[in-house]
Amino acid sequence: MNTSGPAGQGLRLIPFRGLRYVPERVGSLAAVTSPPYDVVVRPDGLHHLESADPHNIVRLILPQADTAAARHEQAAQTLHRWLAEGVLAPDSEPALYVYEQRNAEILQRGVVGALALSAPAEGIVLPHEDVMAHVVEDRADLMRTTAAHLEPLLLTYRSDGNGGSGATGVIERTTDRPPLLATTTEDGYRHRLWAVTDPADRAEIETDLARHQALIADGHHRWATYLRLQQEHTTPGPWDFGLVLLVDTARYPLRVRAIHRLLHRLPVADALAALNGLFRIRDLDVPLPRALDALAEAAAEGNAFLLAGDGGFHLIDRPDPGLLSRTIPADRPAAWQTLDATVLHAALLDHVWKIPDAPEHIAYIHDTAAAVEQAERHDATAVLMHPVREEVVRDLARQGVTMPRKSTSFGPKPATGLVLRSLDLD
Repeated sequence: MNTSGPAGQGLRLIPFRGLRYVPERVGSLAAVTSPPYDVVVRPDGLHHLESADPHNIVRLILPQADTAAARHEQAAQTLHRWLAEGVLAPDSEPALYVYEQRNAEILQRGVVGALALSAPAEGIVLPHEDVMAHVVEDRADLMRTTAAHLEPLLLTYRSDGNGGSGATGVIERTTDRPPLLATTTEDGYRHRLWAVTDPADRAEIETDLARHQALIADGHHRWATYLRLQQEHTTPGPWDFGLVLLVDTARYPLRVRAIHRLLHRLPVADALAALNGLFRIRDLDVPLPRALDALAEAAAEGNAFLLAGDGGFHLIDRPDPGLLSRTIPADRPAAWQTLDATVLHAALLDHVWKIPDAPEHIAYIHDTAAAVEQAERHDATAVLMHPVREEVVRDLARQGVTMPRKSTSFGPKPATGLVLRSLDLD
């Protein structure tokens, strides 16, 4: 995808005074971080984070109370209390932040800042997935009540691959210095953060990024929330910017993984019975890793899914062409029509299984084993997906075509809790 835009029509990233945990006031930085809010889906995961440290960031991004309004008010009160107690404190001056994630296999670096908001029609920040209105409503109320951006979106852009200059050059020079913070989370990732305050470095980053467009890799609902809240404020101000992490994928490629579906009210036997004559069905008496290998092989030939929840795995592929012609909208590009997520939602969920895309019917789960375990525990059906290629995502985004919601999971995702943005400070 060509990410260059006309001069002055690209990304505008500005510094902000980051809110960060004061190390002396918490057990450890690792203990107060969390995955993004939409990855923390299981109650046991939420409880694990809450018990890791009384100041874990999950108490802000996923507060627990009886009503939505009470949850969001609780988050705001918690944030204000932590600021008053010195658990969180703002940095002394505005900065852009270089952020690094690393494990034995992956090195990812990017720059965190406040990005000027732009509508999709402007072609500066490109979404590639649809969003769910109730999620945007919930996130908007949380942001509105806390007046804070609690976790950055993950956006990608593509440079010419030369890391010696521009934003990537500044990033790589910055990582030679001692960081503001360094911690290793329990997933094995090491995280480091630096502040970029030198005017020349900041200007080099800002000038370079102004030539580029970005793809939303993770955070479509939060981006839609940023835009919604911006519209509520009629005068220029901090709501015109959103907290983001920008990664140059020409230099630091991301992983693209699938997001699986858990169909709460559909037992596997009923799901399979409805597919008779519409898909080829093969029962696999193998462990999960081998079942996923079989899914990958089938997905290389066409649409394929893995159903789980009854103690086994069922590979479904080779959909009936007549089913597809009846159910797949014909007014989209061929690359969209043949997406697994398109076939799943348009053909299977809407027409074969007749399942509404609502939270009481469908959950979206990133972790494969967790999806299988929950399906087996609740007599439900897990639909395991094979990841789509990044080039397909970028191609469709460039054409202004959005994929079905929760079609992809780019990563590694930034840890939540290392740097926050208070709109009261900007």
